[in-house]
Amino acid sequence: MQDGIKPSKRSIAYFSMEIALESALPSYSGGLGVLAGDTIRAAADMGLPMVGLSLLYRKGYFRQELGEDGTQVEHAVAWRVEDFLKEEESRASLSIEGRRVWLRCWRYDVKGVRGDGVPVYFLDADLPENSDFDRGLTGSLYGGDTFYRLCQEVILGVGGVRMLRALLLALQLLDEEAEKAGRASVRKRDVENVRRKCVFTTHTPVPAGHDQFPMSLVTRVFPNREDFFDLKDVFCADLMKQILREHREFLDLKEAVQAGTSLNMTYLALNLSGFVNGVAKQHGEVSRMMFNGYDIAAITNGVHAATWTSPTFQKLYDTHIPGWREDNFCLRAALGLPAQEVWSAHQAAKKTLLDVVSQRTGTQMDPEMFTIGFARRATGYKRADLLLSDIERLKRIAAAVGKVQIIYAGKAHPNDPGGKEIIRRLFAAKRALGNDVAMVYLDDYSFDLGAKITAGVDVWLNTPQPPLEASGTSGMKAALNGVPSFSILDGWWIEGHIEGVTGWSIGNSWREGQGAPEHAAEVESLYQKLESVILPLFYGQRDGYLEVMKHAIALNGSFFNTQRMLQQYVTDAYFR
Repeated sequence: MQDGIKPSKRSIAYFSMEIALESALPSYSGGLGVLAGDTIRAAADMGLPMVGLSLLYRKGYFRQELGEDGTQVEHAVAWRVEDFLKEEESRASLSIEGRRVWLRCWRYDVKGVRGDGVPVYFLDADLPENSDFDRGLTGSLYGGDTFYRLCQEVILGVGGVRMLRALLLALQLLDEEAEKAGRASVRKRDVENVRRKCVFTTHTPVPAGHDQFPMSLVTRVFPNREDFFDLKDVFCADLMKQILREHREFLDLKEAVQAGTSLNMTYLALNLSGFVNGVAKQHGEVSRMMFNGYDIAAITNGVHAATWTSPTFQKLYDTHIPGWREDNFCLRAALGLPAQEVWSAHQAAKKTLLDVVSQRTGTQMDPEMFTIGFARRATGYKRADLLLSDIERLKRIAAAVGKVQIIYAGKAHPNDPGGKEIIRRLFAAKRALGNDVAMVYLDDYSFDLGAKITAGVDVWLNTPQPPLEASGTSGMKAALNGVPSFSILDGWWIEGHIEGVTGWSIGNSWREGQGAPEHAAEVESLYQKLESVILPLFYGQRDGYLEVMKHAIALNGSFFNTQRMLQQYVTDAYFR
């Protein structure tokens, strides 16, 4: 192990299938990985005794290429592990299908603002001791079939704990009980020991985010371990179907219900964790409805302030709000920032973004024109095309009230045909808009590109289908740069929204039993508010728009950050 981080002081183990540490390090696919990276960065800033665990994906997620019609083509990511990570000498092993699979790990140190650090270990099965198949088990992020996915989760869970022991890390939250499934029968007292040690955060109400594995695959991975599943109340193999039947108003049964008996990983985590939370207040409510009888708290997500604040705003804060990096709550003083300096910092960030647009697409966008940003994973429930529901009306608004330009970005999962179709529809809408409303779709969305978009647009658009947005964090990043949100009332925005103060809402909020808001009403709300409120304020009352920008920083930037989030985890979960 490297010097400077004492093994005996590591008492929080943070496990995640993806962790975003650098844009060019392909260890992430999207929001979950970015949140994990922001959490670890905040832990380093705060000097928390944390260690991160993930898998080393030699093929990464994928590099996105978009055709002229928006057809997505995926390419493997080419990268050199040694350029980013340092190999550790320690080795660990686990059993898969009765054979031994060996693991090594690679280390990345995250340094905090005060000099403290958090090590992140990436597990790697690409060793000559393993078969060709086993060597590829840590090859691709979210690649392969269901069996491949199960093997990856076993490697992270069981292999991760064993690797930590091999590295001589003394953990308080995860001890030997967490891997008893790999070597001894599960007993009631074992379950209670594990519950005292484990914390589980559920991240989505979308069925695809709750893994289920047929028992035939589970017993294949763990042969001769029938005793492992003796405690039916722990593994709850079939209960997800009941949940889906009871809450069909916002869950897609066709995608989620599986025939036969399956191991539900969410129920496994619920039953083996002493503290469980959702990632926003409403998400906590939705999760308690989905998983009736479980005590599920809510800790609203945040973002790492220094990472997502553009260089121009960092300079502004360093000048007028010293100490904001160490204490993000200092950003409450943003209301006192000189308006002209805020505008200058914003325009500089906007120029940086529009330069990227020009370099990538050849499109010259106007830095004085109102710019709408939308960048996130391309998938059905996020409804990227809601803004383009009525092309002719959008053209009329731009002509009558003030010109508009739009910047989109986002990858569709390789196995999500609906998400890929959304991108194609956006390209078709771009052609229909013609020269009346300038629009671009930037390909190969990444960590760095996301930071430039959230900082460089004039308003951040978010249009999910409620209540499927568990939290969302891109609007929090925008707020740190004085960019207000224009969003459906879902996820974190329910908490961060003050109408006309921190941004603007679209439509009405979702309530249980009332069903989702009507699509037509949401579209009308979007266009009406854009036409009558936002554009007139931007073009006609710049001082008023700047007040909204400053309130976005002061009220949302100061609160919706991983520093505040981790403080809640420390008091409520980690050291409860």
